[in-house]
Amino acid sequence: MKTYQTKEIKNIALLGSDGAGKTTLTEALLYESGIISRRGRITQKNTVSDYLPVEQEYGYSVFATPFHVEWNGKKLNIIDCPGSDDFAGAAMTAMGVTDTTVILINGQNGPEVATQNHFRLTEKMQKPVIFLVNQLDAENCDYDQVLEQLQSIYGSKVVPVQYPIKTGPDFNALIDVLLMKKYSWKPEGGAPIIEEIPADQLEKATEMHKALVEAAAEHDESLMEKFFETEELSEDEMRDGIRAGLAARGMFPMFCVCAGKDMGVRRLMEFLGNVVPFVDQMPAVHNTRGEEVKPDPAGPTSLYFFKTAVEPHIGEVQYFKVMSGTVHEGDDLSNADRGSKERIAQIFVCAGANRTKVTELVAGDIGCSVKLKDVKTGNTLNGKDCDNRFAFIKYPEPKYIRAIRAANEADTEKMMNILQRMSQEDPTWMVEQSKELRQILIKGQGEFHLRTLKWRMENNDKMQIVFDEPRIPYRETITKPARSDYRHKKQSGGAGQFGEVHLIVEPYADGQPVSEVYRFGGQEYRINAKSEEVIDLEWGGKLVFVNSVVGGAIDARFMPAILKGVMSKMEQGPLTGSYARDVRVIVYDGKMHPVDSNELSFMLAGRNAFSQAFKEAGPKLLEPIYDVEIFVPSDKMGDVMSDIQGRRGMIMGMTSENGYEKLTAKVPLKEMSSYSTALSSITGGRASFVMKFASYELVPADVQQKLQKEFEESQKNEE
Repeated sequence: MKTYQTKEIKNIALLGSDGAGKTTLTEALLYESGIISRRGRITQKNTVSDYLPVEQEYGYSVFATPFHVEWNGKKLNIIDCPGSDDFAGAAMTAMGVTDTTVILINGQNGPEVATQNHFRLTEKMQKPVIFLVNQLDAENCDYDQVLEQLQSIYGSKVVPVQYPIKTGPDFNALIDVLLMKKYSWKPEGGAPIIEEIPADQLEKATEMHKALVEAAAEHDESLMEKFFETEELSEDEMRDGIRAGLAARGMFPMFCVCAGKDMGVRRLMEFLGNVVPFVDQMPAVHNTRGEEVKPDPAGPTSLYFFKTAVEPHIGEVQYFKVMSGTVHEGDDLSNADRGSKERIAQIFVCAGANRTKVTELVAGDIGCSVKLKDVKTGNTLNGKDCDNRFAFIKYPEPKYIRAIRAANEADTEKMMNILQRMSQEDPTWMVEQSKELRQILIKGQGEFHLRTLKWRMENNDKMQIVFDEPRIPYRETITKPARSDYRHKKQSGGAGQFGEVHLIVEPYADGQPVSEVYRFGGQEYRINAKSEEVIDLEWGGKLVFVNSVVGGAIDARFMPAILKGVMSKMEQGPLTGSYARDVRVIVYDGKMHPVDSNELSFMLAGRNAFSQAFKEAGPKLLEPIYDVEIFVPSDKMGDVMSDIQGRRGMIMGMTSENGYEKLTAKVPLKEMSSYSTALSSITGGRASFVMKFASYELVPADVQQKLQKEFEESQKNEE
């Protein structure tokens, strides 16, 4: 295979909802370009994409699959992405290393929730978009309705380049209003028959051609001047104008294809090859220092590793994009993230599980390597005199969390190693060993996302695992001042233990001063703060520790021990064993023994005095509240709102966004445990949501009583 230069390379992400036909289109593209000699079928489990066992088990994409096609002296690197919202991380990864996005639409269904989600990503990442309507041969396909829906959502920027003469089982021809030709196919598809536009289609085609010419001229002043003068542009001028409009996101060309019958695929590749911007025509990316890194083949070598796959009999396959320079087989590079050296022993260009060995790749190209020693997803490898690092892929926040454990407890370490490896393959599988909850948590984008992980562990790694409900990270705090004293005294021969601590606890808010006088039980306590220590707690909130001891009742050297005792109870609050926060502790008196007092005695005295006072200070439980944004079809809005309110959620607002309603709400984390599954059930899979931690709020009294009772029962059982 020849070495393609930067000016000959185009990088494209292929997105679309489940069932849009991305894998089928991939087979047709590879077949038409000669990369494969026969098109595979999903039902026969022999496609280039979806080649991993879990994908063949479920029947659709789980991971993004890079492949390439060669067409008219150009190389198109295309990444086929999963359609499910559960695998949104793969789409983000692909869009991070590609320049143009093709959004495939099922002609029967029109724009779906995945279409909306993917388009929002293109907005966020400022990527050019081409809409591609597939399955024109389906009984229920209505091209005109799909066009109307897209233009109602995304406006007049959606400009048809082609339209089918008719849709349904008899589909076999379309009109191309860029070339002003009729394309038709024999039943076997493949090479088109190109003819003049028939008379009955000429008026419609001419009208759409004018709209396309005007859209093409809009982003180039010289083309606009010519358009005003002549109302016409040459074919090359139109391509230049469309390319400029694409790059500026000023137009979204709309194409047609019937991937299953291989109709329209060659024309699509012509457009991608002739019109889509090359790597060097797109804005340069920036490294983590904000410096521009141009895709210059003569520049210093920099590789960004965006994907890891683990394949049977091979091990880790690491996929990279050449950000700058040229990488050669045998190059020695430095890992900017891990500080290690790495030799690139072999370089491949890929098409699913098929890999072709090459000797070099230049800036802008995409390839892979195997058997690298110490390279992880997100790492950058550099040549001499180069110190680039890249971090332009931002993964979504997790939406579905489960506690995970090995069915056999002895396999816990093995399970953790597998989970760490799998999170390299898909960084949206996040693993956390929670000291607070005393659970290992696995976080993902939805139930299906984690079910996929479970299937792979049990079938590929022969590791039986169990999912449990995750515990909720509650917090404890107090609502009023309280006082307590505690004497720790122990005598068992020899040196004894003695420490007595008198303290006051009260709720703390930033900037709140210490009172000079406190009253409890008709008695007055005067406070003279000698020192105040503000501790930012790692789990949020503050502990303020005040030393107000006078007359040497407690030696200053014992104050750290008292604080340590208080902290031990802050880490395991008296109500439910949850972390406590936002408390001020004032130690104002106590006693010590000249012989028996020591740090342990005062630590225990401080801990018990604090625990007693905490229970008398109107203790309350706080729960994590999340901001939730739900994108839902308008006909399902009422059902979704009712469900949110049933989850103790508070509706904050509603807006319309590109044809979908956006509902914002605040919902307790406890009620979001299986929300992805419930939302899918309520809306038939047509809605999506994102969630982000907002704050801690008071738990309702009945919920607190129930949780407190459960904790007390568990403590008895442990005893």
